[in-house]
Amino acid sequence: MPHAIAWIFESLLRLLLPARGRHRSPEPPPAARAVDTPTVRLPRVPMLRGEDNRLVRPYLVAYERRQEEQKRRARRRALVVATYGVDIGPRRIHGVEVTA
Repeated sequence: MPHAIAWIFESLLRLLLPARGRHRSPEPPPAARAVDTPTVRLPRVPMLRGEDNRLVRPYLVAYERRQEEQKRRARRRALVVATYGVDIGPRRIHGVEVTA
């Protein structure tokens, strides 16, 4: 029992590691026969080029969306406050120049 750990590791390594090669047959493996297999042609897909692909960084898209949302909120706020008679909004509402 003093060498039980070594015995366990040896048996595990024998199971996990490949054989040493002493028991292999000296003759080469038989050559594979040439079988007439039909060739399969895949449809031709053009390669993607970097110039053709419009990749955009996600943080840039998020920034632009945030800017648009802030503009929408400012327009809505100006319209809500305008119902109380206070003019704080932009001078251009819905593309029309507004005079004060």
